[in-house]
Formats: sequence, structure tokens, C-alpha cells
Amino acid sequence: MKKSFFLVMLCASFSLLAQDISMDLLKNMAPRNIGPGGMSGRVTAIDVVQTNPDIMYVGTASGGLWKSTSGGIKWDPIFDNELTASIGSVAIQQSNPSVIWVGTGEGNPRNSLNGGFGIYKSLDAGKTWKSMGLEKTRHIHRVIVDPTNPDIVYVGAIGSPWGEHPERGVYKTTDGGKSWKQILFANNKTGAADFIMDPTNPNKLIAAMWEHKRDPWFFKSGGTGSGLHITHDGGNTWKKITDEDGFPKGDLGRIGVAIARNKPNIVYALVEAKKNALYKSEDGGFKWKKINDKNDIGNRPFYYSEIYVDPQNENRVFSVFTYVNVSEDGGKNFTQLMPAYGVDNGIHPDHHAW
Repeated sequence: MKKSFFLVMLCASFSLLAQDISMDLLKNMAPRNIGPGGMSGRVTAIDVVQTNPDIMYVGTASGGLWKSTSGGIKWDPIFDNELTASIGSVAIQQSNPSVIWVGTGEGNPRNSLNGGFGIYKSLDAGKTWKSMGLEKTRHIHRVIVDPTNPDIVYVGAIGSPWGEHPERGVYKTTDGGKSWKQILFANNKTGAADFIMDPTNPNKLIAAMWEHKRDPWFFKSGGTGSGLHITHDGGNTWKKITDEDGFPKGDLGRIGVAIARNKPNIVYALVEAKKNALYKSEDGGFKWKKINDKNDIGNRPFYYSEIYVDPQNENRVFSVFTYVNVSEDGGKNFTQLMPAYGVDNGIHPDHHAW
């Protein structure tokens, strides 16, 4: 009896599977994209030839590298034949603008980011490219060329948010990219989220290290690996800024950092902590003071945390996030510079480069 019942049920199952599916049931279903979730329009990096500002390079999240020779009126893609279209950083060797460095892999770890494949170098203003290594870093957020010695280049590798790996932190080459040395490392979940050089002293650099991890269902920003580090000898030794220097206590998240070109002793840091705040140093980064913890300093620090200083005015500070806000009083107060939502002249609210 049990065998007969099983046979009847089995035959019934095959009978159901054999029935035709009516297309009427599907007529109202439109096609939809199920991935991957890359977004190409997001601008992630900008650099300009200082002796000819009509020549500009712009990197995008997953749309490659673009060049303009007309001050931004017309653009041409110049990186389409390489292994990745995700750009994290672009740096021009200003002493010879034909030399361009590109760090691949976007450095803003939302779930739609695409990975990179190391650092590339062009000797002919972007006509051809050569891979210069660091492929396992996956995401390079900053590249800095020493203005006094173009063979010295620094790379701030933020690393992949999806997994733990040691190819993160700050790297340095002294031979034009033939070899690289890791000069700052915290742990396998911590990478360089921001990285700047003192414009008057190429041996002084400030690195913002960030511990973070992304899963499909969760994102964790912050940990013991996060912190601000300063070197005065080209990366041989580093000092980590702590609460004794004026930073907040406890684990920190992402940090954006900027230096005043006209007065490099003034440095700003946008710090993700239990209470997000803007901090300022007036002695080159040794001591810090909180100057603003209002909401207008920025939002979603894991995704933005970009801050810039007017090169001719140390008190004019730009915070680049969903909106672009500007301070005229050294960061104490911010006002909206460009409108975004709900107006005819609004700018798309997703800013990551300046």
C-alpha cells in the first residue's frame, strides 16, 4: 500500500511539472538587473596640470579614467583597454605632466564598489599604460608623487572591505615603481582611508588608517586599527595621534584629513567616532582641538569623509558629502555651497572628490 501511494504521488509530481507555463502570468513582469551592482557615474578622483589647468584627469567608480584638454568642456576615455575600470586615485607628476599615476579600485566601500588591479603608470599623458604592481591591494584611495624626486611615490591602499588581507596601508617606491615597500600597516582589516603630504616638506606625511569590514548584511566601521599617523622622515617612523593629543577616546572610524597649503601648520581632521566631529591642529598635527560637532560637517562618514582647504585661505574649508558645505571661519560653522535635492539647479548629491 505504501509503495502504491508513493508511486501515485510521484506520477502526480511529474504530471504537474509537465504542464505548460502560461505566459499570461509573466506579461506584467519587466526585466530587472540582478547584478553586479557597479555604478559608473560616481567621480572618485580629480587632478589637474598646474601649468596648464585646461588639462584635467577624472577617475570614476567603475567608468574608467577620463581626460579633458579643454578645461572640462570635452572628455575622452583613456583607460578602457586596461584590466579594470574602477579608479581610486589619479596623480600627475607636476614636474613632467606626461607622467600620470593611477591607483585602481574605488576607495568608498559601499556595496556597489568594484575592485581594482593595482597601480598603473603612463609616460605619454595617458595614451599608453603599464602596470606597476600592488595588484593584491584591490583598492587604492590615494597616490602622492614627491615633488622633489619623482622616483618617490606613495600609495595609500584602503584594501578590500569584503575580506581580510595584509596588502593594505601605505606603500612607498624610491625607484619609480619598480619595487614597493609597505611602510605603514595596522592589521588585515585596516587600510589607508586618507593620505596627505605637507606641501613644504615631502618627508612629512599624514595617514588616516581605517579598520572596517563589509558583509552582504552588515557594515562595521571602526576598531583598534583606526587612527591618524604622522611621519617626519618619509615613512621610516610614525606617531599615532591619541586622546592625549586631543583626539576622542575609544575606537575611531573613518577619518578625512586636509592641510592648509598657505599655512601647513594648520591641519583639519573629520573624525568618525561615538560623536562625529571636526578637529583642528595649529601646530602641524601634534595637538588637536575639537571645533565643530554639528550635523553640517557631513553625513555618512563611512562613505564620504572628504575635506579640503582653500590653498590660499586656511579658514575656508570644504566638506564634501551628500552636499558640498563650506566654512569661512576655520570650520566653526558651515553653509551649503551647492544645492542638491528639490531644486531645478540642484547637483546630484554624491560628492567624493574636489
